[in-house]
Amino acid sequence: MDQPLPPESSLTSDDGQPEVIREESRHLSKEQLSTLISAASINLGSMMCYSILGPFFPNEAEKKDVSNTVIGMIFGCYALFNLMSSLLFGKYLVHIGSKFMFVAGMFVSGGATILFGMLDQAPDGPVFITMCFLVRVVDAISFAAAITASSSILAKAFPNNVATVMGSLEIFSGLGLVLGPPLGGFLYQKFGYEVPFIFLGCLVLLMVPLNMCILPNFDPTPSENSFWKLITLPKVGLMSFVIISLSGGFGFLDPTLSLFVLSKFNLSAGYVGLVFLGLALSYAISSPLFGLLSDKIPSLRKWLLVFGNIITAVCYMLLGPVPILHIESQLWLLVLALVVNGISAAMSIIPTFPEVLSCAYENGFEEGLSTLGLVSGLFGAMWSLGAFIGPTLGGFLYEKIGFEWAAAIQGLWTLITGLAMGLFYILEHCQGKRCEPKNTFSREEEREERTSLLPHGV
Repeated sequence: MDQPLPPESSLTSDDGQPEVIREESRHLSKEQLSTLISAASINLGSMMCYSILGPFFPNEAEKKDVSNTVIGMIFGCYALFNLMSSLLFGKYLVHIGSKFMFVAGMFVSGGATILFGMLDQAPDGPVFITMCFLVRVVDAISFAAAITASSSILAKAFPNNVATVMGSLEIFSGLGLVLGPPLGGFLYQKFGYEVPFIFLGCLVLLMVPLNMCILPNFDPTPSENSFWKLITLPKVGLMSFVIISLSGGFGFLDPTLSLFVLSKFNLSAGYVGLVFLGLALSYAISSPLFGLLSDKIPSLRKWLLVFGNIITAVCYMLLGPVPILHIESQLWLLVLALVVNGISAAMSIIPTFPEVLSCAYENGFEEGLSTLGLVSGLFGAMWSLGAFIGPTLGGFLYEKIGFEWAAAIQGLWTLITGLAMGLFYILEHCQGKRCEPKNTFSREEEREERTSLLPHGV
């Protein structure tokens, strides 16, 4: 194992010249800065394109003779194909090339967003529904390519600060979620259905040449490891359920929250977009904090995961609120629940990627772009699975039992996964105590060396 280095830059290299030991950890290299800009651009652009539908598309689709269940399926099909594509792109990342996958995905996503803006010209009923599904599928596949490549490149460029960097970049994801609904609602009210999609699609396309110039290339190294070997690890399997439940919660709100707010509080489309602001803004602001905590105190990740899920479950119970609580539905309470939900979701989501990555390394996966691609693809696939189940089931439950009970069921799902994860960590701790070998100290030292994501002395 590498020994801790002295804090000063007084060490010398083989040729006798002084080396600055901590320079890399304190200052970003040109390659790292370019990677951050590229990742920020895809996070911002993709989240704006994804969230713009929330305030007005369900209402517009109803005018086209589309039921609430089918609206939920239109939202959900995006996640379904994102799921399958993430697994595929994660597996073949090293063969396709991370930079090409990133840029090509962004280009196709921008074009698909513009095409979605033309769908109001399609005839009502089956033709409109079919075109919505086709365009969303293309957008989902391209988005999966860009995000899988982006996560892998980030983990490769920042091997010592994965959670901090990804948590910080969630600011741009949150900013996209913040800007998308109100901007989409405003442009829809002023200019009609087409303009929001054309504007955002062109914005994403303008980012393509920028990323072609600045995004670095990384040399790929093929590996024999597989998704099946990764996901059958008990810890990774349970964390996959955590990711699915949290993603399902976000997906559940897409087709249901706007309809509930419109009917319950009689708000316009522009103000409905502002309601989404509470969730997205709190998530974006709190994500860097939980990323930093995950890197500085790796042992804290497990409890962030557990308690984040439990708090999220309570928030969903209060969104309606669930009738058994006998609390009157009020706009301020709904917004407060969304704000706390954003914070608790960040508490659970941010530690998952470094936890899965650490578990993979501890179980013999090779350190390199290939493993990063597998982990990124797995994370994207599980997130997409939840994003498919959430709106699909949410649209159906909203139609059958109403928003209040549908939100409560979503909260129960999150509560169960959080408690299951907590039980696993407790059993893991107890088993470790019983089976502790004589060389525990050296094993623990090695584990801390592998899982701690901050360099020594920082």
